[in-house]
Amino acid sequence: MNNFAVKFGIAGLALGASLLSVPALAEERVCRGTIGATTLDNVRVPQNATCVLNRTRVKGTITVQSNARLFASGVVVIGNVQGENARNVVVDDGSRVGGSVQVVQGLAATVADSRIDGSIQTESNDQAIRVLRNRVGSDVQAFQNTGGVQISRNVIDGNLQCKENRPRPTGGGNVVQGNKEDQCARL
Repeated sequence: MNNFAVKFGIAGLALGASLLSVPALAEERVCRGTIGATTLDNVRVPQNATCVLNRTRVKGTITVQSNARLFASGVVVIGNVQGENARNVVVDDGSRVGGSVQVVQGLAATVADSRIDGSIQTESNDQAIRVLRNRVGSDVQAFQNTGGVQISRNVIDGNLQCKENRPRPTGGGNVVQGNKEDQCARL
């Protein structure tokens, strides 16, 4: 009996040690509908879904997939907000993003009244892009958007860069620590 207990104890210790050496994987929460004030690892808005985040804390990244919509108000995101082929990406109402907001090859996007520690990048979107009253820790870039771009009253620690947008971006009142370039030279 004593020999059994020793063998069982050693096996238990070996199993416990092997479990401790496995790195923890971040959980991914699929969002369809509304999520309130809670903390999540990563959030994925799947194809064709609509996700509303109200005062949600995300320790990782928010990914918005094809034809999906994200409405994020008062959120804290440690990582990035990324939309590719998304229908609409909205980050507003005092949100804080530790990384960047990137919206490419989609329809519309609005980043307003928020703090983005990284950059805001929009490229090849077909509907309205609005970047309004934000504090941005790096660059704001708008390239090849065709639905209209408005960039107004932002404080940008990097550069404001705009190229090949049709129509030309509108706005003004931006305080830019770096350069205002190309189509955004007068904004």
